[in-house]
Amino acid sequence: MSSETDVSVRAELNRLRESIDNIDAAVVHMLAERFKATQQVGRLKADHRLPPADPARETRQIARLRQLAQSANLDPAFAEKLLTFIIAEVIRHHERIADEAENGDAADRTGGTRGTAAEA
Repeated sequence: MSSETDVSVRAELNRLRESIDNIDAAVVHMLAERFKATQQVGRLKADHRLPPADPARETRQIARLRQLAQSANLDPAFAEKLLTFIIAEVIRHHERIADEAENGDAADRTGGTRGTAAEA
């Protein structure tokens, strides 16, 4: 490979990597937004004593994401693994929120305070 080719290949490699870095940043920001929304869902569920998990919705979401992945030429199995991982994390958050709500309710009944200074 000539040094001219090497320079052009490295330039193209850098351009592609910068694009990947930008996409990664967008993915992180989108996941952060998604988790903000699911935290609100978790609080609503806890307030109304709904279960942290909703298996029927999870099944629909996985099927929907697999279809989206297929239409985007992304491996549907990969998309399912990714969503399954995200759903497991969301459920973990919902369980924590429910536990905190339950413990907060108990503190309220015994004269304790609910929430923390960071939540106020």
